[in-house]
Amino acid sequence: MQIHDLPTPALLIDARRLEFNITQMQAKADAQGVSLRPHTKTHKSVDIAHKQVAAGAKGLTMAKVGEAEVFAEAGFTDLRIAYPVVGVEKHARILRLIEKGVRISFCVDTPEGAKSASDFYAAHETQAEVLIEVDVNYGRTGIPWNRLESLDFVRLVNKLPGLRLSGILCHAGQSYHGPEHEAEPLDEALARVAREERGMMLSFATRIGEAGLATPDTLEISIGSTPSVKHFQQQERQGFRITEIRPGNYVFNDGTQVSLGTVLATDCALTVLTTVVSRQRSLRGKDKLFLDAGKKILTSDIRFGAGGYGQILYNPEKMLPQPHTRITSLSEEHAWVQVAGGATLNVGDRVRLLPNHACVVVHTQPQLFAVEGEEVVAVWRTDARDGGH
Repeated sequence: MQIHDLPTPALLIDARRLEFNITQMQAKADAQGVSLRPHTKTHKSVDIAHKQVAAGAKGLTMAKVGEAEVFAEAGFTDLRIAYPVVGVEKHARILRLIEKGVRISFCVDTPEGAKSASDFYAAHETQAEVLIEVDVNYGRTGIPWNRLESLDFVRLVNKLPGLRLSGILCHAGQSYHGPEHEAEPLDEALARVAREERGMMLSFATRIGEAGLATPDTLEISIGSTPSVKHFQQQERQGFRITEIRPGNYVFNDGTQVSLGTVLATDCALTVLTTVVSRQRSLRGKDKLFLDAGKKILTSDIRFGAGGYGQILYNPEKMLPQPHTRITSLSEEHAWVQVAGGATLNVGDRVRLLPNHACVVVHTQPQLFAVEGEEVVAVWRTDARDGGH
């Protein structure tokens, strides 16, 4: 089957770039002496997860219990939910996975969440593996890395029945924010966040060690987002080292990673195949095109440092942008394309787009088409897309 045989919209995965991205990230992890536990939220595909594990990934990361169930059913046995799990129904589902022999861990970051988890697993005479989520100045979930009372929470989790504290985990989402000020180069901003993320986690780990709550041999230290991992360098403090990285977006990359300077456009494996469904001319004589990929495909995410909702490509092989076009707006099923000068695209023409945020785009579609040149070489289901909560 050829690309031109596919109905649009469709998600295309450049098979060679995908393999390159998987290999490069695994090489990065190996060189720095850390395990790679890729986040599956980017691809949601059992087939791609198999490729990552075959390349050397230690296990998988996900955000939902439902996703863990999907990957466990597919035979993966080392799963980490990088999210605070709250609620008896979710814990009951995790318990069923534990009873099937799956090594599964999840996050806690509040006394209420930790105690409710403890009550559930202790009542079932089971010990669940948990990691304490740490806020490294991103300001989302997690206990503050530098507050005295954070050690009290570690003490609490350590003594709760039904739980086994295996480590600490963070997400430096501020790596997507770019420079702190105009004088800071973009690449240095990413390097700074990487240093800070590593430093904060090692600082907290040493405090845990000094308090007698864990040792370097017993405490996992899990970090990593795709932008910050680019500059990650291993470091040791009082025997504590970073033990794993959890990037997800790297497997495809996207317009945001290009804008951040994390990768080149030619490192992006995912493009969206779409069709020009209408061409209109305004009273001012300007052309406007409409594509069959709106919010439900491209999502409304804006990429760092750039306007528009994705980039139309003139040459997908070289990832060259279509000049004089800009996706200025989205409705549910339409992308609105503003054209400077006369439009060279006509109704019925097919174009490929580089999306701003690959993770959200993939979640909207049931399958991915792996391509080599113009040939479709495989079809991969986004198995965990309907994984529930």
